[in-house]
Amino acid sequence: MQSNKGRDTAPELTVRRLLHATGFRYRVNFRPEPSLRRTADIVFTRARVAVFIDGCFWHGCPDHFQRPHSNRDYWDPKIQKNRVRDAETTQKLQDAGWIVLRYWEHDVKLDSTDVAASIRNAVRQGNTPS
Repeated sequence: MQSNKGRDTAPELTVRRLLHATGFRYRVNFRPEPSLRRTADIVFTRARVAVFIDGCFWHGCPDHFQRPHSNRDYWDPKIQKNRVRDAETTQKLQDAGWIVLRYWEHDVKLDSTDVAASIRNAVRQGNTPS
């Protein structure tokens, strides 16, 4: 499992390239809240937008997750724990005033321009004074 990337995955790089090409600047693999020991894949600090691009296997995608045939005593609780942690992270960031965007890796592969456009819209909304 050491060879599995925690950052700079192909879906992340695709979205980051599209955002950067349109002039958006962001932080990568950054803690939106210093007190929360979790990092988001892409963070817009001024707009308070945190973007997560979740892998279908590691985060238990409802459409594409395929339960492993071997070592289920390990994998079932691991994937469930990841799901719970993701929901908890989203809730804590929203409670702290962040806009949290989550995309599955298959969303990026299907239509990366749509994903990038929705991120840009959220960042623009986050920058507007309320």
